[in-house]
Amino acid sequence: MTTNSPTASAHVFDASAANFEVDVLQASLDRPVLVDFWAEWCGPCRSFGPLLEKIVESFNGAVRLAKVDVDKEQQIAGMFGVRSIPTVALIKGGQIVDGFAGALPESQLREFLLRHVQPLDAEADADAGTAIEETPAEAITRLREAIAAEPERSELRLDLAVALMQSGESAAAEAELDALPANLAADDRAKRLRNQLELAALLRGAPSLAELHARLERDPADLASRDLLGVRLIVAGDPAAGLDALLANLAADREWQEGLAKKRLIAAFNVIDDDDLVGTYRRRMSSLLF
Repeated sequence: MTTNSPTASAHVFDASAANFEVDVLQASLDRPVLVDFWAEWCGPCRSFGPLLEKIVESFNGAVRLAKVDVDKEQQIAGMFGVRSIPTVALIKGGQIVDGFAGALPESQLREFLLRHVQPLDAEADADAGTAIEETPAEAITRLREAIAAEPERSELRLDLAVALMQSGESAAAEAELDALPANLAADDRAKRLRNQLELAALLRGAPSLAELHARLERDPADLASRDLLGVRLIVAGDPAAGLDALLANLAADREWQEGLAKKRLIAAFNVIDDDDLVGTYRRRMSSLLF
């Protein structure tokens, strides 16, 4: 398949003004869509296009590739503010979540996609493109096998660190995180994992949720117990309740433990993967501070 040839894959298609709304924006609500802006006259596009298609094919339907000829689809190119080609945008949930301009080498291109989506097994793609649900333990096994087969793919180690953390193996997750190369250590997922590890470390030997609630019933001014309660709730998957607890500490005493309440909230914002929720509580925090 070449850049300017008709697409011949379920995962790669030509996008135009006629189908962009349905096949790109609406379709991205179910699975991400990568948009490749190219043109016949673009030399780098001729080599980069096939590489992009190859990488997308290797994800077995976890992501689709929409190819936009900027000469034919100037309206779409203008909507995305394309200034040079090739330019690539990743659409997820109907919105642009990431992108880049210029031709990336294969390793960086794969890392770019892996920050947002994981490949499906070929068998899963045959089953109507539905994603595989796997346990953290299954993910750990799969990733360790993949690392053994391709040890040069350092991005797999970040995936492994995340899976280890999800399974409760925080020490092993930290070891993998510490071993990452500098470029991946600065990845958003790595930063989020580092903050998760810091929060999890606070709970070693900490009282249970029930005990923390009981302590606060006896003494509502026990900020240390409320601090641990907030962390426990966030780690347990109830971020709103956890943030409420941490925010209550900030409201009670902004200078407690040298500003710990504010620091804890900022750390919590960095581990919660809900932009709307985080935005709401950031505004509430700011209203207390300023």
